[in-house]
Amino acid sequence: MYLALSILFSSLIFVVFKLYAKYQVQTIYAIITNYFIACIVGLLYYKEPINVYDIPQKSWFWGSLLLGLLFILIFNLMAATSQKLGVSVASVATKMSLTIPVLFGVFFYREVLSILEILGIILALLAVYFTSLKENKIKAEKWAFALPVLVFLGSGIIDTSIKYFQDAHMPEEEYALFSATVFASAGIFGLFFIGYKSTQQRLKINFKNIIGGICLGVPNYFSIYFLLKALQHPTWNSASVFTINNVAIVMFSTLLGILLFKERLSIKNWFGIGLAIFSIILVAFGPEIMTYL
Repeated sequence: MYLALSILFSSLIFVVFKLYAKYQVQTIYAIITNYFIACIVGLLYYKEPINVYDIPQKSWFWGSLLLGLLFILIFNLMAATSQKLGVSVASVATKMSLTIPVLFGVFFYREVLSILEILGIILALLAVYFTSLKENKIKAEKWAFALPVLVFLGSGIIDTSIKYFQDAHMPEEEYALFSATVFASAGIFGLFFIGYKSTQQRLKINFKNIIGGICLGVPNYFSIYFLLKALQHPTWNSASVFTINNVAIVMFSTLLGILLFKERLSIKNWFGIGLAIFSIILVAFGPEIMTYL
């Protein structure tokens, strides 16, 4: 249930981004607003009394600040990748980064994968590629092709860090506070960015950006919160959780694009969705299937 909720809220993020273009919302300002909204949601969701002076004493505090900085950096790299090379390239780079936390789980936590789970992970990567594939050929400067590599590495480091802090540095009751602190950190770094931009051009308050940030902040918070809860699953390892999470987001957001925005898919895209479903079955039920073979 937690994993399904994380997938749902993560997919809604892509829907909100799609609506930004329709209603002419300035993405970067809405993103920064969204971080503060997500922080507020986290603080409201936290059930224990909050002492601001105690938060820096938490073992995960400095890591949450670095994660906030990574959130802002990777967002800008994703935006640059989308503009230079296309949205599909940015999507593939982001979701294929699941290989980094998967490998981290295998080598750091000594997680054991069955043959069917390994096959499912390989098929998951192919599914992400085919689902995001577009017919248009990409033309860009040579240096631009380094952008998806940076997005791949950064997204993988974020997922791996979330797993590490969830496992080693926080009890379950602090998930909401940790998530709120990460988003607050991202928002503060975003304010520095706005401050820099204001030296180049005068900034005006745009209520559409604020509303866009609110609409993004709520699902953004719960996508992280429920991912942390899903990583607690007693039988699934982190490799299974990250693989199913990332592939299902690509598949579900693609289907939402068809239903809500009348997007058209090529045969390769449909093949990718089929691979995604098959890979999820292998990763989720691989150990059980192996017992019957």
